Amino acid sequence: MIGVGTRESERGSASIVAVGVVAGTVLVTAAVLSGCGAVVGHQRAVAAADAAALAAADTASGLVSGEPCAAASGIATAGGAELTECALDAGIATVEVVVALGPLALPARSRAGPPPGEGTTAPADQSELSRW
Repeated sequence: MIGVGTRESERGSASIVAVGVVAGTVLVTAAVLSGCGAVVGHQRAVAAADAAALAAADTASGLVSGEPCAAASGIATAGGAELTECALDAGIATVEVVVALGPLALPARSRAGPPPGEGTTAPADQSELSRW
């Protein structure tokens, strides 16, 4: 007879398939969570860079006492980042920070300076500003 004993030989095969499905689900979940962690780390780097640039610009303008790049470094460190570059040009601060996420280094750059009319020139056509 054909098919005799086939059910007995397939006993337990569903368990193997279930283990494979669970393992695949765990791997996909781990990959998604790692990607989410990288996105959060990058956003943390961007926020730290923005805050550090603002601190350096405020210090350079005289609103806050101290040395601009030292202020930027302190703010970057408080934001969980490391200041890797700090430059000042005509009151405009440009900073770069790095956030370490395991083996990854997530960089971010930011610039800040005085508002238009305070040491910088505003665009001649104010309609350019209204679009934003």
